[in-house]
Amino acid sequence: MTILNIDWFFALEKLILIAVVITGALVIAMYSTYAERKVAAFIQDRRGPNRAGPFGLFQPLADGLKLFFKEEIIPSHSNKVLFVLGPSLAMLTAMMTSAVIPWGSKVELFGRSIDLQIADINIGILFVFGVVSLGVYGILIGAWSSNNKFSLLGGLRGASQIISYELAMGISLIALLMVTGTLSLKEMVEQQRHGHWNIIHQPLGFLIFLICAFAECNRTPFDLPEAENELNCGYHSEYSSMKLGFYLFAEYINMFISGAVMACLYFGGYDIPFVDESALAVNTAAILGAVALLVKVGLFIFLFMWVRWTIPRFRYDQLMRLGWKNLIPLSLLNMFVTGAWILWKSKSH
Repeated sequence: MTILNIDWFFALEKLILIAVVITGALVIAMYSTYAERKVAAFIQDRRGPNRAGPFGLFQPLADGLKLFFKEEIIPSHSNKVLFVLGPSLAMLTAMMTSAVIPWGSKVELFGRSIDLQIADINIGILFVFGVVSLGVYGILIGAWSSNNKFSLLGGLRGASQIISYELAMGISLIALLMVTGTLSLKEMVEQQRHGHWNIIHQPLGFLIFLICAFAECNRTPFDLPEAENELNCGYHSEYSSMKLGFYLFAEYINMFISGAVMACLYFGGYDIPFVDESALAVNTAAILGAVALLVKVGLFIFLFMWVRWTIPRFRYDQLMRLGWKNLIPLSLLNMFVTGAWILWKSKSH
């Protein structure tokens, strides 16, 4: 059905997919807070939340309701418009990155073939990098508008940290692009389905990308922007109620999306290991592929949590030294070695 050259069925499919992805990301972020507390409790040999519902499963709902009903406090000395804009921008950029991630192959419904991807653009990974770069503005705007010296210090830390680690992350990604020859996440996943996972070709690049992902998400040991014992919670010191909730949710959504991006780049995305998907029905293969991707993402989220409760926070000079003096040279070396390997391989053939 087309009116004014618009395929309304296609638009409806995309709207439903957007609603599913946003709802799924929010639910996963909500229960990541529960999982984080349970993982911390396991590592520290205690129980964790166990009162709200069976096994404490309603604890995220209780926490969400508490944040929702707490009093909204906007400091009188703050820039009120930017104070509200900061957490909104952080949440918006966290959600936007999900648009180019392929959550599965195609499903067939009502005689139509539907891609489980909101937008398959040929520069998908550049879109992710661009949106992630905008995410720091949510931290900076919220920090500056609070008119609090601790918040401003946290915002400056966050900006310099993200700039420092984006360089190494981008260079490590260049080496991967040299191997795959595409910027489309969908094409990268399809290449891995019909060959080897990219982790085999780029183990050092993956390690650099993983470390930089911790820094981009402001996760321990890179949580200097919100160091509680130094900056009194840093850039969100003055926030309360759901504005604080937006900042906290954005961090967990960023973890979820980072895990999905790393799974697509290096671990085959929705590829099911040791399974011949061509022998399965189209819809069955798509559903199992989406489950496989979510399992990989879940393992990455667990890794984020495990590291938080295992490794202490860096000093700021250690954080900068790791980014500029270790990761950037390593990523450049990885890029040159990858280029030399590709050149030797082309000449040998």
